[in-house]
Amino acid sequence: MSEKSTSSGSDEDVDPESAQHVDVGGVLSKWTNYIHGWQDRWVVLKNNTLSYYKSEDEREYGCRGSLCLSKAVITPHEFDECRFDMSVNDSVWYLRAEDPEHRLQWIESIELHKAESGYGSETSLRRHGSMLSLTSAASALSATSSSSFKKGHRLREKLAEMETFRDILCRQVDTLQKYFDSCADVVSKDEFQRDREEEEDEEDFPNTARPDGECNHNNNGSKEKLFPPASPKGMNGIDFKGEAITFKATTAGILSTLSHCIELMMKREDSWQKRVDRELEKRKRVEDAYKSAVNELKKKSHYGGPDYEEGPNSLINEEEFFDAVEAALDRQDKIEEQCQSEKVRIPRLSPVPPGDAYSTIGTHRYAMKVEEMVQNHMTYSLQDIGGDANWQLVIEEGEMKLYRREVEENGIVLDPLKATHSVKGVTGHEVCHYFWDTAVRMDWETTIENFNVVETLSDNALIVYQTHKRVWPASQRDVLYLSAIRKILATNENDPDTWLVCNFSVDHENALPTNRCIRAKINVAMICQTLVSPPEGDKEISRDNILCKITYVANVNPGGWAPASVLRAVAKREFPKFLKRFTSYVQEKTAGKPILF
Repeated sequence: MSEKSTSSGSDEDVDPESAQHVDVGGVLSKWTNYIHGWQDRWVVLKNNTLSYYKSEDEREYGCRGSLCLSKAVITPHEFDECRFDMSVNDSVWYLRAEDPEHRLQWIESIELHKAESGYGSETSLRRHGSMLSLTSAASALSATSSSSFKKGHRLREKLAEMETFRDILCRQVDTLQKYFDSCADVVSKDEFQRDREEEEDEEDFPNTARPDGECNHNNNGSKEKLFPPASPKGMNGIDFKGEAITFKATTAGILSTLSHCIELMMKREDSWQKRVDRELEKRKRVEDAYKSAVNELKKKSHYGGPDYEEGPNSLINEEEFFDAVEAALDRQDKIEEQCQSEKVRIPRLSPVPPGDAYSTIGTHRYAMKVEEMVQNHMTYSLQDIGGDANWQLVIEEGEMKLYRREVEENGIVLDPLKATHSVKGVTGHEVCHYFWDTAVRMDWETTIENFNVVETLSDNALIVYQTHKRVWPASQRDVLYLSAIRKILATNENDPDTWLVCNFSVDHENALPTNRCIRAKINVAMICQTLVSPPEGDKEISRDNILCKITYVANVNPGGWAPASVLRAVAKREFPKFLKRFTSYVQEKTAGKPILF
């Protein structure tokens, strides 16, 4: 892990409430998928965000993914001391450090960034106060509106209140109308009385009234009553009765319209209520389906993750393990069939040294070990199946027979396998040559992902490193082995021409074990004997007169924790397919070519 401060400027410019963040970067192994497994990635912790890149050199191309730490949950693995998981909702990153100490450093750095980012602290509340206030206000408004609707303050109750207001308004109108009627009656009586008095005065005291309507005194000292000019519309020129009738009619019209609106609104409320009920029912169904889908997704989202792969604490049971392996092998078979149909094999010139070059022991540092392995295989691998060897016949298909002897050590299946097969038209030298030659390995071997020659010891001995294709949920395997091809010298003239290829595991400083793969151990031998039947007359020996008898023995320690039943089932299924595929390839390559003894 590397750390770098991201703060800048003088101390006076730094906000005392803001924490000083430190960038953290380093290499972590990230679980990519069940095919590629753990891959090294450059991981950066910055600005409350955890990001990863394919490598440190590719940072300029942008990150491949990031997680916000505000809601991230860090879970150290229960059994793997180097692993920890980062999860945000349904998104999970599986990460592994190179050792427990580095894992602890990463976890502490992530927790420190979460704490310094201010989420959930008093500082963050002060810093984001306005936003929180707006959010709170909106939430309160939403809660009030929804609660009011739920508590029954609905349109019907509001309409009932409007009906009450209508009754009150009608009573007020009636009261006003009575008042206006009373006022109109008083004005009418006053006008009638005044007209009557004016007529009486004009008859008794003929005099000219002053235009201003002031009172005059006669000669006897009596006072005259002088009235102002009467208006035909009543007091102050207002027709109170007409205005009252108009007000009542207008108010009645408003109330009638309002009643009509209320009736329409009530009808609309019934219609909308039915719609709301239907929408609520749909929403409930959708929410139930969403919850169900989320639960299923949570169950399946991590299926294929590291917790389900091969291991002592795998969450997948033996039956599911077998089904997954079988399904993966079926997919590989289909892909291989398609590739074979589309593949155009490129002829490769593979020079074959003379047989004498393969009969020498050699002088390299593994020479004595190779000689020992060759002698052991010639002694024990060619023995008959009977006796105390306890070989069990598991498959018989034509000339091919497959035997197995069940052996377990510390719970790991170490069953030796032995196959015998007879192939027409090829020699033992040709079969062993194509089995040993790395130049044509990928033409017939479909289980290898990649391989390389680590060291060439001699013309007939190589050290090879190869990784095999992953078959999930089993872990990926690799193997480092010495491969030697030898011609076995005949002890008498009746012995058949015999060739042998032996592959056995070794160690090498240029191919050390890694965390990505489980290192398997192998001890394999292919022994091929050429049987020649005499041709008719003076004819030359042709491929029709040749028969190759193959004995293939494999002792494999797969390592890991794969269930025994799965390993045995896979071996029974794949071993015959491998032998048939290889021998068919040899027949195809040698057809029409000179015989190589």
